[in-house]
Amino acid sequence: MNSTMKMSEPPAVEQLAFADKVLLNKADLVSAEEKQEVVKRIKAINSSADIIETVQGNAPLERILEIKAFSLERILEGEPTFLESDGEHQHDSSVTSVGLELEGEMDKKKLDSWLGAILREKGTDIFRSKGILAIKGTADKLVFQGVHMLMGFASSSEGVGKPWRDGEKRVNRIVFIGRHLDRKQLASSFTACLAD
Repeated sequence: MNSTMKMSEPPAVEQLAFADKVLLNKADLVSAEEKQEVVKRIKAINSSADIIETVQGNAPLERILEIKAFSLERILEGEPTFLESDGEHQHDSSVTSVGLELEGEMDKKKLDSWLGAILREKGTDIFRSKGILAIKGTADKLVFQGVHMLMGFASSSEGVGKPWRDGEKRVNRIVFIGRHLDRKQLASSFTACLAD
């Protein structure tokens, strides 16, 4: 680890934006202030990444192998304003994250069409996309994850996440991390996916 490393280099920024876990090696060879600065810079790019400090490459195996489905709830615990509509999270001069939150139930066909169009048109600019969605006609929370132009869905019936509880407000939450993201356009087109 070098406290002078350049986080603005595109490969480093992309790798950090994709990461669920970041191994911070040689943490014992720098001062607490240098380490804190590096952690701050990593969190500025990906606030939800789990940073694991290592010495001589040794890391607790159970933390590395504990890669499960994305947890938007965990992000909101640490950063409750992440999905607020009045701003974007700036990671470097070109990488941002846009979080959207919308109450209601989604029309699955409209949602599939919308996500497909976004990934076709902006797939190379979107590093990651993830969210929890309420689909009309199902009690399952649909977990969505995407990397560039690849995307996948899983639900509580498949062992991912939990079903909606009786009386629970159905709120759709989705996050895009990438370059040149237009919050207004994403919010407007996301709203158009609501079921009639």
